[in-house]
Order: sequence, then C-alpha cells, then structure tokens
Amino acid sequence: MALSVKQIQAAKPKDKIYRITDSNGLCLEIKPNGSKLWRFRYRFNGKGKMIGLGSFPATSLKDARNKREDQRKILESGIDPSDHKKGQKAAVSGENEFESISREWHSKFKPTWTEGHAKTIIRRLELNCFPWIGKTPVNQLDPPEILKVLRRIENRGAIETAHRVRSIIGQILRYAVATGRATRDSSADLKGAIPPAQEKHLAAITEPKEIGPLLRNIEEYEGGDITKYGLMLAPLVFVRPGELRHAQWDEIDLEIAEWRIPAGKMKARRPHIVPLSRQALEILNELKPLTGNGNYVFPSVRSKSRPMSENTINGALRRLGYSKEELTGHGFRSMASTNLNENGWKPDVIERQLAHVEGNSVRAAYNHADYLPERRKMMQWWADYLEALKNGNKIPNIKGD
Repeated sequence: MALSVKQIQAAKPKDKIYRITDSNGLCLEIKPNGSKLWRFRYRFNGKGKMIGLGSFPATSLKDARNKREDQRKILESGIDPSDHKKGQKAAVSGENEFESISREWHSKFKPTWTEGHAKTIIRRLELNCFPWIGKTPVNQLDPPEILKVLRRIENRGAIETAHRVRSIIGQILRYAVATGRATRDSSADLKGAIPPAQEKHLAAITEPKEIGPLLRNIEEYEGGDITKYGLMLAPLVFVRPGELRHAQWDEIDLEIAEWRIPAGKMKARRPHIVPLSRQALEILNELKPLTGNGNYVFPSVRSKSRPMSENTINGALRRLGYSKEELTGHGFRSMASTNLNENGWKPDVIERQLAHVEGNSVRAAYNHADYLPERRKMMQWWADYLEALKNGNKIPNIKGD
C-alpha cells in the first residue's frame, strides 16, 4: 500500500532502525535518532541491493517517487543503479580518467579470463594507450584522439594489434557508459578507420609425409625428459599450448582414459574433455613416476609448484631444427584439424574436440560431453594414424562409418 505524507510525518523513531514501504521498491527508513531516509530496494543478478534517494522532508514523497522511477529505468536497461551512482560520483570527483577506469574494468573482469589473456590485455593498454590517453576523462575521449593511438600502432606495422586495442578501448568505454561515467562508446565511430589485418596462419606441419619425420625427431629429442614427454603428448591431444603446460594430475583419470580440463583453464571458459588414446596413456604412465608426486604434469624445471614455461615446447622445436615459420606448439592443432578433416571425420566432432566456440550463441552453449563416443573413437584413430606415419605403416581405416 502506497504511503501518504501524513503516515510519513506520523512515523516515530524506535530503538532500532525500521522501514515503512511505499511501492515498487521505495521505502522510508526511520533511524533511532529520528532521521528519515528514502531507500530504493531492488534485485540485480539475483542479489538484493539498496541505494539511498535522499532524506525526508528535504526530499518530498513526490520527489522520492520520481527518483525511484529514474532508478527503475536504469535497472531496466541492464545497469546496476548502485554502480551507476558510483560512476556519477567518480565523474564529479575526477576519478573518470581512462587509465583509472581501465584498471577498474580489468580488475572486475580478470576473474573471467585466463591468466595469460589478462596479462596481455593490461600490457596492451600500458604500452599503447596509457602514455597518451591515460589521463583523459572517458567522457571527453573522442574518435580523433582514439584514432591517434591506433595510428601509432598501425605505423609500426602491428595492424592486428591496432584492431585488438580498438576492441579493448570499446569494451572499457561501454563499461564507463554502464557505470554512468560516459555517455557513449566513441570508438564505435572508428570501424573501418584501420585497414584490415592480413590473416596469419600459425606455423604448422600438415603434410603426412612431413609428420612422420617430425614424430621420429621428437622421439630422438635429447633435452629434458619432461619436455620430451610434453612434445610426445602434444600432437596426440592437440590442446592449446597453455592448456597442455597447465595440465594437473588431479584432472587426469588414467583408469577411464580422460583428461577433464576445468573451465577456468579454457579459452572459451567451458570445461573440456580430452579422451586419452592408448598411446597418450603410455606416455602419461611413463611420466607419472617423474612428476606424479606434484600438482603439474609438466612442472617447471625450477619449481614443481609452477607449470612448464610457455617457451619450453617452442624452444624444444627450435632445438630439433624447426623454425618458428615451420612449426609452433600451437601448430599441432592445425595438424590434427587438417588431417582429421581430410580423412573424413565429421567437422562437428573435430570442432568439439578442438574446443572451438560456435559463432551462434545458442549452439555455443553446448555440453562439454557432446559427441563424446565419436570423439573417443576419433582420438584413438588419430593416435594410430600418427603411429603409422612415424613407423611407415599402413594408415588405419575409419571403422563404423
């Protein structure tokens, strides 16, 4: 039931704070000292929240209701009124400089990213943006000023980085809009201002006649044992290099032949299952006496509490004589994708095993166990295929198709 002015005036203080409700989230809080404060109560992302709208009688019942409606409009637009209010205060106090808001945005979203991605984002901002626009208030950051930043990157030949930085700036400005410190994303006006980046393919060996010698070279690798096992496992599981080096023993079940990678380690932030072939299990069983008493399957040579360095696999490939233009650790994914497709495996099964994200947001919300029986069969065939190429044997058939 809606409040009346008489009810508000008649409300007396008590020993403890209490509230009388109006409607649509508006209520009046009466404190023991007699002060009366307007509050707007709402829910955002499933959590109950509350913000102040002024005191009575300085803010009348009519004014409080108008303020409530303003907050409801903000809420309906998908913005937390509390964040919006904080943003307005920051804008008034001068805390809306681009660098300050960028670091706030980065801190807020960092838990949703992989560690490597978070480092890359902040490094790009620190190198390319903060020295020139870090002190600029976000509500004064116009397209020409942003374009100057992007042109500096473009002029050094880093076209792809320029596009990525524009995207990052856009995300930050949209966050500033959502929190009430900017009115629009001015970077949106710069679409097409930077020439398209030439598509770069990560170096990979995909020809079967070259795969066999590569696998034989890996078997003859004379560096550290842990690195050698990493090189041997990489083509069999064809996960991303970061996922391989961060593998932990508690994620691997040797009995059921599965490696379950948690969402936090995956690029798409979804859990992923890697069925383990007979050959992959042999490698892991040989490796377990070396590293099984620690967390990481491939620990750093300096500390078992840390994973293998991100440069270890690529460094080992260089020692084997493969240049960065010929092969990288990421190239094992292209090797698998190309050959599996050419040998008639279903594209959807391959894409699921590669943990690629669907462009369609509805289809993207797949279960990480999709096509698992087919993926088990495919992973064993792939391991047999690689073994045949290495040993010069007959290529296995795809049975059951």
